[in-house]
Amino acid sequence: MNPDSDADSDVEAPARRGGPPGPGILWFMDGGGRPAPGGREGGMPDIDESAAVAAFVAGDEPAAVAAGDELAAVAAATAGDESAFATLVRRHERELHVHCYRMLGSFEEAEDVVQETFLRAWDKRGTFEGGSGFRAWLYRIATNACLDALRRRSRRPVTSSSPSEVPWLQPYPDRLLNEIAPREEEPDAVAVDRETIELAFLAAVQLLPPRQRAVLILRDVLGWSAGESAEALDLTVASANSALQRARATMREQLPRRRLDWSTSEPSAEERDLLLRFIDAHERADIAASIALMREDIRVTMPPHPFLYDGIEAVSGLVANAFGPAVEGEWRLVPTSANRQPTAASYLLAPGDSCYRAFKLDVLRVEGDKVAEITTFDATLFPSFGLPATLPLS
Repeated sequence: MNPDSDADSDVEAPARRGGPPGPGILWFMDGGGRPAPGGREGGMPDIDESAAVAAFVAGDEPAAVAAGDELAAVAAATAGDESAFATLVRRHERELHVHCYRMLGSFEEAEDVVQETFLRAWDKRGTFEGGSGFRAWLYRIATNACLDALRRRSRRPVTSSSPSEVPWLQPYPDRLLNEIAPREEEPDAVAVDRETIELAFLAAVQLLPPRQRAVLILRDVLGWSAGESAEALDLTVASANSALQRARATMREQLPRRRLDWSTSEPSAEERDLLLRFIDAHERADIAASIALMREDIRVTMPPHPFLYDGIEAVSGLVANAFGPAVEGEWRLVPTSANRQPTAASYLLAPGDSCYRAFKLDVLRVEGDKVAEITTFDATLFPSFGLPATLPLS
């Protein structure tokens, strides 16, 4: 198949798990509807809200886990040792999930494709030639599994890098991204930097035909050579290089012109401070204070819903509606981070309710000292962020 074929570029959103989204994020727009009572309770952890704020301000990260003797595990796994294979699965699962997430844009669909990757790897274990290339071998299988998943989607043109035009886009919790920071035992592991995981990048990547997308990620994110990328995708080097140049040109056109210094891999102290002010204004339902934090050209989107609010005037009306008389209840927000961007997890206390219930995630893109973009998601992925379904009144 031609790697630059236009036929490759039309993809439909994957089906989301569990049917329609949970507690809605749209009712404050026009006063209609209310959060679903009860929300999602099962399996969600308790949270110390004050501790979450302190950890966010400090930028705490979890400790790394040692990799162990990979070569011995690879040898045993390829010989048919299921226990050794399970060890390798656990070791590489997170970074392969991030890779599939970049390819697909969906946290949940990436989970399914990673499981498919490991099934294929087990079935094909006899084809692994040995040595230290097991990780690259898994990436090749995962990349092709993603391409197969994209081919299975119904065709639908994606014409904009706005999240409003990528309805399957989902956020990725930083707490999980931090699991794959490079360690001494895994020098080939790639830390997940903001430049290649932010929502603007993910949305722009979804514009690319699948093979262009794969080449771009293998070359510019993972740092593979032209030959390695071409071999993984069964392309000639010339075809792979052509696909890469086309992909880079599209990305230059679609990414925001004003981008931060990407040397940091997590929200800066200034961004964390801005998020806390965003949270404070939201909890006080202070319309003026909220709007004062935003750029004149702010954009708000709410995937999977096709709504786009461009500019401070449009967004001001949205904020006024969210904090106006149509909204009955009180907000409580918890700071977190997604896609290396500051993020607020919102809970709503409805009149007469006994607790605050999970409602939405606001992922912020910051330019200078103001909010340039807000991408709002429902509460579906709260468990993956380590966030509970409810917060107590006290």
